[in-house]
Amino acid sequence: MKAARLTSPQTFEMVEVETPAVEEGAVLIKVQASSICGSDIHGIYHGQVPEEDYPLPPGRPCHEVAGVVVESKTDEINVGQRVVVLPGRTSGGLQEYIVQTPDRVLPVPDWGPIEEWVMCQHSGTVLYSTMKWGNPAGKSIGVLGQGGIGLSFTMLAAAQGADRVIGIDLVDARLRKSREMGASDTINPDEVNLVEAVDELTDGQGLDYVIDASGAPEGLNTVVSIVRRHGTIINFSLLGGRSIEFNHAAWMRKAATIIPTQVAGTDRPTDTIRQMIRMKERHYVDPGQLVSHRVGFEVSDIQAAYDMYSDHSDGVIKVVMQMD
Repeated sequence: MKAARLTSPQTFEMVEVETPAVEEGAVLIKVQASSICGSDIHGIYHGQVPEEDYPLPPGRPCHEVAGVVVESKTDEINVGQRVVVLPGRTSGGLQEYIVQTPDRVLPVPDWGPIEEWVMCQHSGTVLYSTMKWGNPAGKSIGVLGQGGIGLSFTMLAAAQGADRVIGIDLVDARLRKSREMGASDTINPDEVNLVEAVDELTDGQGLDYVIDASGAPEGLNTVVSIVRRHGTIINFSLLGGRSIEFNHAAWMRKAATIIPTQVAGTDRPTDTIRQMIRMKERHYVDPGQLVSHRVGFEVSDIQAAYDMYSDHSDGVIKVVMQMD
């Protein structure tokens, strides 16, 4: 089968490898759509990998994957089912076939484009983090960063009845998408003073909840500056080893609660992804709206997709690589 792999920072190659064998209790999935996560970029693509680990295993880095089951040696998952699949640590979605056990294989309905269902993996990780804000009805919520993760926070905050949802980003195209996903207001800190703009929208009180989905080292200091006193900060950002001096004094003055969240580090990483699939199936929210670009599966397509996502170019939100 064909598989792409990273041979050095920001460099892919396509290789031929054996189609994985299916052991008892597992299924073989023909990959139809894969997508890129920010953690793939700053955690791996930009070189946060020891030199001796190259080339990476076939299929990596990519953990947002969907396809159809073509062989099953378990009673839980049937041949022909469309599924979202979470790869293991030694495999990834940039290959034609992937083997996985049923606990990490999530069936999806037969209707709708498969590349939209794979977005449930992305937004499902956010759903886990939104549980930290409880009932947001009547609250003000600001989301720093309006990439795929930040837009998922925006979508869910709006759907759950937050009184005001403010999308914050430096890219105007992302702010336009933020409005589409439910933001009541948007702010570009390159154009206005962020603290003053938030004060104006909140009568000088600051925000009840602020989410750092920026992936930027300075993000945590930024959200501290706009949260209200005794407010809550939910931190989703993974910095890939980057850091900046934290403004401890500003945080102490705000007496704000900071909650780090990462569903992948829990013992039940698929629960909220399954919930997101049900929410999309019932038309409560639609993470499929995040797809902005579709490309093929040649190595040039994959290279271009990762470069585009890395550079935030061409108005990209989420790019999907399609096998067929």
